[in-house]
Amino acid sequence: MKTPALICTALLVSACSFTEPLTRPDIAVSEQWLEATPATNAAMPSADWWRGFGSSRLDALIAEAFEGNPDLRAQGERVIQAELALRVANSSLFPSLNLSNSGSSWSRNNPGSNSSASTTTRKSTSLNLAASYEVDLWGRVSNSIASGEASLTASRYDYDGARLSLAASVATAWFQYLASMERLEIARENLAIAERVFKVVEARYRNGAVSALDLSSQTTTVLSQRAQIDPLEVQVRQTRMALDILCGRAPAQAEDEGPDKLAKLAIPTIDAGLPSELLLRRPDIAAVEARLAAAAADVGVARAELFPRITLSGGSGLATDALFSLAHPSSVISLSVSILQSIFDGGRLRAQVETARSRERELLEGYRKTILSALQEVELSLSNAARDARQEEAQTQILAEAERGLRLAELRYSTGADGLLSVLDAQRTRFSVQDQLAQLRLARLTGTVNLYKALGGGWEHSAEEK
Repeated sequence: MKTPALICTALLVSACSFTEPLTRPDIAVSEQWLEATPATNAAMPSADWWRGFGSSRLDALIAEAFEGNPDLRAQGERVIQAELALRVANSSLFPSLNLSNSGSSWSRNNPGSNSSASTTTRKSTSLNLAASYEVDLWGRVSNSIASGEASLTASRYDYDGARLSLAASVATAWFQYLASMERLEIARENLAIAERVFKVVEARYRNGAVSALDLSSQTTTVLSQRAQIDPLEVQVRQTRMALDILCGRAPAQAEDEGPDKLAKLAIPTIDAGLPSELLLRRPDIAAVEARLAAAAADVGVARAELFPRITLSGGSGLATDALFSLAHPSSVISLSVSILQSIFDGGRLRAQVETARSRERELLEGYRKTILSALQEVELSLSNAARDARQEEAQTQILAEAERGLRLAELRYSTGADGLLSVLDAQRTRFSVQDQLAQLRLARLTGTVNLYKALGGGWEHSAEEK
C-alpha cells in the first residue's frame, strides 16, 4: 500500500517544477520614424509585396526561386529536424515499454562414465514486459519540451525570414539585370550617335572644312564609346547568372525576358507604420525571441538536474520449463521506485546552470541588437527612398536638357556655326546623364526592395503563434 501512496505524492508535488520567466530587452522606441514623409496612396506591405512593381516576369522568377532555391529548401529541412526533435522530447511524457525474451534455452549435463551422477536436461522459456516512467517533479521534462517547442518556432521564423530574403535578392538581381541591359542599350545608342557624327566630320574633312585634329577627336570618341560596351555585356551575363543561381537552375543563355523596362516598372508607395509595430512584423526578431524562450527553458532543465530524479518501474513476466512454449507458465509482477541524486560531481551541475543562464543573457543582448539594427535599417531605407526619388526627378530634367543641347550642337556644327568641340561635349554629357539616370532608377527600385525587407515584407505572427 505504500507504493501507490508514494506515486500519488509524487504526482501531487509535480507542481514544484522550475520555470524561468522570459525576459525581454527594455528599449525606448520613438513614436514616429525620423525619416518618414507624408505620402498619398501609401499601403502597408503585403505578403506578396513584390507584385507592387507590376512585373509578371518578376512574379514568376520569385515563384521559381521559392520552389528551387537550395538554401531555402535546406532551411525547410531544418524545420523538419526541429519537429522531429520536439517529437523526441514529447516521448518523455509517456512511459517506455519493453518486451523481451529472456531466453529459450536447452542444456544437457552428462557427468561421464566414472561419475555416479545421472544425466540431467534443462529446458526453459520466459517472456518479460517492463515499463518505466520518470516522474517530472522538478520540470526537467516539461522544460525540455518547452525548449523544443520554442526551437521549432524559431526554425519556422527562420524559414519565413529566408523566404523574405530570397524574394528580396531575386527582385534586386532582376532589377540589376534590367539596369545592365538598359545601360548596354544606352551605350550602343550613343555609339551609333558618335558614328553618325564621325561620318559628318569625315565628309567635311575630305572637303577641307575641318582639320585632321577634328577627325582624330571624333575617332577617339567612337573608340571610347565602343570600349565601354564590352564591360557592360559582361555585367549583363554576370547578373543573369546570379539570377539563375537564386532560382535554383544552372546558368544558361538568357532568353527573351519580355517587355520589362526600368522606367515602366512601378515604384510602390509604402506605409512604414509605427516603430513599435516593427517588433511584430519581422521574422528575424520573432526568431530571436523564440530562441530566448528556449534558453529560458534550458535554464529550467539545468536547475532540475540539481534535484533527485525519480523513476517508477514495473514489470511482468512469464516463465516455463518447456522449450519454445509458454504452456502452464509461472508469472512474476514487480513494481519499484528508484531515486537518483548526485552527491558529488565537482560542481558540474551548478556550472551547467550558470552556463545556461549566461547563454540566456547572451541571447538577450542579441535580441537587443536585432531590434536596434531593425530600427536602423528602416530609418536608412526611408531616408534613401526619399533622396533617390528627388535625385531621379532632377536627373530626368537634366536628361531632357542634355538631349536638347546635343541636337542643337549637331545642327550648329553641320551648318558651320560651331566647332566640333561643342558636339563632343554634348555627346559626353548626354551619355553620362543617361547612364546615371538608369543607375538612379535602379537605386530607387532596390531601395524600395530594401524598405520592404526592413519592414518584414508583410509578415506577421499567425493566430496560433500570438
